[in-house]
Amino acid sequence: RLTFPGMNAAVRAVTRMGIYVGAKVFLIYEGYEGITGGGGTVIGSARCKAFTTRAGRLRAARNLVEHGITNLCVIGGDGSLTGADIFRSEWGELLEELVQDGQISEEVAQENSRLNIVGLVGSIDNDFCGTDMTIGTDSALHRIMEVIDAITTTAQSHQRTFVLEVMGRHCGYLALVSGLASGADWLFIPESPPEDGWEDLMCERLGETRSRGSRLNIIIIAEGAIDRSGKPISSNYVKDLVVQRLGFDTRVTVLGHVQRGGTPSAFDRVLSSKMGMEAVMALLEATPDTPACVVSLSGNQSVRLPLMECVQVTKDVQKAMDEKRFEEAIQLRGRSFENNWNIYKLLAHQKPAQEKSPFSLAILNVGAPAAGMNAAVRSAVRISICQGHTIYAVSDGFEGLAKGQIREVGWHDVAGWLGRGGSMLGTKRTLPKTCMEKIVENVRKFNIQGLLVIGGFEAYEGVLQLVEARGQYEELCIIMCVIPATISNNVPGTDFSLGSDTAVNAAMESCDRIKQSASGTKRRVFIVETMGGYCGYLSTVTGIAVGADAAYVYEDPFTIHDLKANVEHLTDKMKTDIQRGLVLRNEKCHEHYTTEFLYNLYSSEGKGIFDCRINVLGHLQQGGAPTPFDRNYGTKLGVKAVLWIPWKVAMVSCVPLPGRVKKVVAFSPVTELKKVTDFEHRLPQEQWWLNLRLMLKMLANYQISLTEYISGKMEHVTRRTLSIEKGF
Repeated sequence: RLTFPGMNAAVRAVTRMGIYVGAKVFLIYEGYEGITGGGGTVIGSARCKAFTTRAGRLRAARNLVEHGITNLCVIGGDGSLTGADIFRSEWGELLEELVQDGQISEEVAQENSRLNIVGLVGSIDNDFCGTDMTIGTDSALHRIMEVIDAITTTAQSHQRTFVLEVMGRHCGYLALVSGLASGADWLFIPESPPEDGWEDLMCERLGETRSRGSRLNIIIIAEGAIDRSGKPISSNYVKDLVVQRLGFDTRVTVLGHVQRGGTPSAFDRVLSSKMGMEAVMALLEATPDTPACVVSLSGNQSVRLPLMECVQVTKDVQKAMDEKRFEEAIQLRGRSFENNWNIYKLLAHQKPAQEKSPFSLAILNVGAPAAGMNAAVRSAVRISICQGHTIYAVSDGFEGLAKGQIREVGWHDVAGWLGRGGSMLGTKRTLPKTCMEKIVENVRKFNIQGLLVIGGFEAYEGVLQLVEARGQYEELCIIMCVIPATISNNVPGTDFSLGSDTAVNAAMESCDRIKQSASGTKRRVFIVETMGGYCGYLSTVTGIAVGADAAYVYEDPFTIHDLKANVEHLTDKMKTDIQRGLVLRNEKCHEHYTTEFLYNLYSSEGKGIFDCRINVLGHLQQGGAPTPFDRNYGTKLGVKAVLWIPWKVAMVSCVPLPGRVKKVVAFSPVTELKKVTDFEHRLPQEQWWLNLRLMLKMLANYQISLTEYISGKMEHVTRRTLSIEKGF
């Protein structure tokens, strides 16, 4: 039906995986229109009235049988997938009718007696219940944040208010997450209409922020926003309200189909690839009793869900909204949606604490800068103030803590930090053991009762050193918490570190440009070096996102024989229509097989067939504005950490590291994580993303045994499963 970023990556994955397992793969042009009427010239997406009729579906069945197609992978939203399920349920009757009409023989009907359906959910609105993220949503958020970041600059220059209308006729996900990621002053979503009299409250709050020195107001409104009576709230109505009551210079920006365009984000490319491969396996493993299913994302794992269970819960959300049961509608959207909404309300406007807390907390950044650090600091500061805590900001990490670079901060001191890259506090790699006594002295001097350390492996290692020094210094018997933030994603205890998503996108965009530079040059191979230390996460995920031919990492040992096989693979590839190659190398993947060595090897062995170029991406992977994922992940971790800390006052021996493990935010004591850490190479001993390397090799057309592939399990969608926290 409608297009969305990531659709082509899904088609690529289904096609390549289908060919890999020995299936004959057909591309059906122009969606259901192509099944019923014969199709167009390029694979496209289209709505089809004919398919909504039985006569249209009869023609579709005839066309599929003619080509021997009995497995259908449908990429689309709930309408497209519901249509596919109806088609599947009628399949036997349609074949009988075709036999009776003499269009097919009884024998052909028997050979094609079963139609298997699997769906990949594509929708920028993320409005399909049961999956954490639909294909296209993350890319749409990227487009929205690019616009908001650009608007922020001009609005601050001219002291303006901007009303941004984003897509979401029935679902406020885009508005909610972009509001949380931008720190919007006011937010309208269809699942939670504002209370009566909202006009007065909104104008009052906008006026308050201006009176405190803010030069910018952002209001985000979903296109389907309504009031409590069900009456639409338009962006122009909100604009006129602000102009008439406050006299602010106000502009409306309707993003429209900009959100559907552009290149897919790294997340959408990897998501589409994972789902495409899993869809093929689901079709291969289907039995007559297997219900039509959708391939879904749960945390970082692919799962299969009964299609109509998901469709039913999605319809239940709309029914609850129609019947004005708005709290229930938010709950049916899932725990993640509900958490995002609650956190937005907590952080958008300052609310006086009910009472002053005796607790004081110091926040510092440690290690290399990582996108999302500032978002975590902002949310931690603001939620601490809401709790009545005294909050200190420490400049330059543990070194700043030792030198007394400590200041108390307030709500507005962190305004505008969400979209900033790097570290606004300043960060250094200095570890506590070099200045332990001075750190202890300042902890005592400022009466610091808790430390929130946001950083990479140095933050984790530094807090371990503080814990181990508790026997010598009683001042260190305080609460300590680490929020993992590093582009390398090498901190134990978490699947994702803050900053890694931004780094992958930066590396991906660079590789896209590198590949494009060879579009007019035949037969060229690029050797690209990524950062990450000994951790190959950045190389592997970037490799999947850009369709790399190989990605060399420390965790997946390789020999000269593997290098020889890779060169031969590229030599064969150059004989096809695709006459360019891309090889990624993690900076510390091998002591002897350096980037220069790989360049010389590929250049020598490919002489006369292809030439080579080297690109070292370097620190561009650390720079840039944070992605929507890192802004929201940082915001949520900051809130979770601060809400956790006061309850652990009696548990001074438990120093946790909150991170996203599978699909929940979990706290793990760093003293226990020490047992599963490779300190020499600064790595966790086990890393979940190594499973992705199989996908990288399969999609690059290397012959790998399918026995290593781990298929997703069939799960069910109920109100209880929706209440389990997952997603952003």
